[in-house]
Amino acid sequence: MHDKTALLIVDVQLGMFDEDDPVYQGRQLLETLGALIARARLASVPVVYVQHQGRTGHPLAPDAPGYPIHPAIAPRDGETVVSKRTPDAFHETTLQEELAARGIEVLVLAGIQTEICIDTTCRRAASLGYAVRLVSDGHSTWDRGRLSAPQIIAHQNHTLEGWFATTAPSGEIRFE
Repeated sequence: MHDKTALLIVDVQLGMFDEDDPVYQGRQLLETLGALIARARLASVPVVYVQHQGRTGHPLAPDAPGYPIHPAIAPRDGETVVSKRTPDAFHETTLQEELAARGIEVLVLAGIQTEICIDTTCRRAASLGYAVRLVSDGHSTWDRGRLSAPQIIAHQNHTLEGWFATTAPSGEIRFE
């Protein structure tokens, strides 16, 4: 993979793993992301975290128990954490500046929520000129209406492929 690559982890926060309504295959997602993060760190590829900041009373509000990034994949000292308030990780955040300062051209994208924050951030990144590599088994969501989480994930992988990203399972992502 390109030496101007960063791994972008979006909204993998404790509130997404609520025991009453956890994100689809949450434990497996954490394992997948943990392995990706370890490989990125080993290759000295920057890992950039995006953390959703909900309004007061929201499960992802800064004072809520669900706000912290999940400890299974938590940032290390010195790793960048960008706070966002909308589904677009670039909108009114420091993400673009953080990536530009490192000369990043390629984003490996993973996290939560497939059809909202992952979709919006993927499209925006492509519009900004980044080459986006969507980790096809590295994002998740919940069942919504008539669509199951696996259907939504498959649909988004298909929809984003080609126009906005290339997709690949985590096992095929190489950082060296």
